[in-house]
Amino acid sequence: MSATRYLRILLFFARVTLTLLVCDVLLVAIGMRRWSRATRAHRLIGIARGYRRLAIRLGGVMIKVGQFLSSRVDVLPAEVTAELAGLQDEVPAEPFAAIRRLAEAELGALLLARYASFEAEPLAAASLGQVHRATLRAPEAGTSVDDARVVVKIQRPGIERLIATDLAALRMVGRWVQRYPPVRRRANVPALLEEFSRTLYEEIDYLEEGRHAEAFAANFQGDPGVRVPRVLWSHTTRRVLTLEDVYAIKITDYEAITAAAVDRRAVAQRLFTTYLKQIFDDGFFHADPHPGNLFVTPGPAGWQLTFVDFGMVGRVPSTVRAGARELVIGIGTRDAARLIRGYQLLGVLLPGADLELLARAEAHVFERFWGRSMSELRSMHREEMQQFAAEFRELLYDMPFQVPQNLILAGRCVAILSGMCTGLDPHFNVWEGLMPVAQKLMAEEAKSGWQSWLDEALEVLRTLITLPRQVQGLAARIERGELEMRAPELERRVARLESAMRKTAGAVVFAALLAGGVQLYLGAALVPAYVMFAGAAFALGYVAFGR
Repeated sequence: MSATRYLRILLFFARVTLTLLVCDVLLVAIGMRRWSRATRAHRLIGIARGYRRLAIRLGGVMIKVGQFLSSRVDVLPAEVTAELAGLQDEVPAEPFAAIRRLAEAELGALLLARYASFEAEPLAAASLGQVHRATLRAPEAGTSVDDARVVVKIQRPGIERLIATDLAALRMVGRWVQRYPPVRRRANVPALLEEFSRTLYEEIDYLEEGRHAEAFAANFQGDPGVRVPRVLWSHTTRRVLTLEDVYAIKITDYEAITAAAVDRRAVAQRLFTTYLKQIFDDGFFHADPHPGNLFVTPGPAGWQLTFVDFGMVGRVPSTVRAGARELVIGIGTRDAARLIRGYQLLGVLLPGADLELLARAEAHVFERFWGRSMSELRSMHREEMQQFAAEFRELLYDMPFQVPQNLILAGRCVAILSGMCTGLDPHFNVWEGLMPVAQKLMAEEAKSGWQSWLDEALEVLRTLITLPRQVQGLAARIERGELEMRAPELERRVARLESAMRKTAGAVVFAALLAGGVQLYLGAALVPAYVMFAGAAFALGYVAFGR
């Protein structure tokens, strides 16, 4: 493991953490909320710029994280995503001599003994490998010129060592983040990082990626609107992957898409419906849909949506698929109860979540926001959003959601798709996109109505079986005088008031110790100054992480 690389990553995230603690926690606690909000965009741009420089310098996992964030145009400021977008095209290439040595060692022959031609200049450089254009020799190429054109994906030399270093640093950062109570309540960050680690190591096994590509192609066999490259197994090893050359217009090259007479709105819709099929019908999805892996391919019979890079794929277990079905039907029918049942099946609700308040909030969302496009939601009047926040401030404060480990890939994928569809079509309407799927799922449900009836009957039976025991327990508690009446909303408000008072006191102590330490430092009383600085740091930690 490279100690220098490890420390460089840690120091960057330590600076970011300190900046956010001071500007978004401490200053808010001492009454400077307005200044904090006014300067937030500038701070985020500065952080994004610094991260981009770090990622380009280090490569590896840092590039992948930046590419994910650059696709979040739906939630991050445009200035931030624009700053990070360069990571899609600015990944520095590995020297060709090193790439050639690795490829020839893997293939057991000189490159020009296996390929008729091989371009030294990479077609694309990614975080874990890079792609070169080549042509096959005549006996292997098939009958057409197009069959001879291939791309060769070659792993970066030493990438496994870099991944180990980056993941070790990110695990340390994850432990820092896990100390923050709002994060700790909602996600097991170390467990999520372990899942991320597992998928990364799968991604650098190109034999597995080839099998993923073939499985994906089989799922879309007969669909002329989707294209997947053919795998050339005779030229593929664990670290070298040879594929049919299907590179075309990058899905974020909006000018080129328009120039090719392809409707960008249709591209967004096809991308969306294609992923719905992957999740609901196939249970197997392409989990890395960043712009470098998706192309629009014009053709005489119509354009195609082309997928490449199947190193990262996701599988949807039956329980997750059942929860997703409930979510889609709930959205399509505006049924808050079904939506909450979907949350429960997916395991995203925290224990003790106020389901009644959540149901009222969901019903309110359907009433006020249902049917609006992403651009309409972004342009809503602030007063309307503030009114919603005021009405459901308890729910918004508590945020009774968590991130289950088995949803990390699906959540990442949905997040990227949301930004990508909005970029293609600013008026993209997710509600309209979901309606055909919701109608299909409801039709399937109606055909198998006996099954849903049986499920409901079993649920009622389970309730009836446990009811006598619950009543007996309740009677026993009443008899012993142990029955307690609780007002959760009042308890939450009192707890928040107490926490705010403690944090305000901590902020005052921090300011006093910091000011005193500065005075002593300027007066050359170094030892007392350092003691006061240490006390100020402790007070800052209490303000940031105290309950």
